[in-house]
Amino acid sequence: MADIRLMLVDDHEVVRTGLRMLLENQPDIQIVAEASTGAEALQVARIARPDVVVMDITLPDFSGIEATQRIKAEIPELAVVALTIHEDEQYFFEMLQAGASGYVPKRAAPEDLISAIRAAYAGEVYLYPSLAKSLVEDFLGRARSEQEEASLEALTPREEEVLELLAAGYSNDEISEKLVISRHTVARHRENLMRKLELHSRTDLVKYAIRKGIIQP
Repeated sequence: MADIRLMLVDDHEVVRTGLRMLLENQPDIQIVAEASTGAEALQVARIARPDVVVMDITLPDFSGIEATQRIKAEIPELAVVALTIHEDEQYFFEMLQAGASGYVPKRAAPEDLISAIRAAYAGEVYLYPSLAKSLVEDFLGRARSEQEEASLEALTPREEEVLELLAAGYSNDEISEKLVISRHTVARHRENLMRKLELHSRTDLVKYAIRKGIIQP
């Protein structure tokens, strides 16, 4: 007997038929239900109680993202795998936030979808390689932003003033005159800035200041 009870949600019958022909050949997968709208998906999921739902994002009543949110709210143990034409990062991240355990574009190879279904059933997450890269880049970007925010908070008020003036293009002598401090003190503040922010040149410093909104490009 098949281990994975599967439900297909897509508004195109020809797509569901193709998926059914593909997946019914898998010894560990049994298709127990189908739906063509978000509302129908929610209603059928309550009755059929599948283990995994293969969910299209574009549905005629409300999106597969909302359908996923509603299904996961009622049946949290049910896993959802998105199968969609959409490869935009916006849809990708929204579907993951809704609770999906997998995201596979319709152009992917059949083996990718089968792997995603099995991974979701096992409690794992499956992301198509190109989309997984987007997730990693987003994570690294957030981590870098948080790190930069922490570094910025570590600056003294005077260092922040020097940072703004350096990024705006003022020389050490001009900063010395503007802030009424010695040139040696300006140089020391500059060294501290570079060390605390892990920057290595004025170009890095300008890019940082623009990124943090300290100056406008």
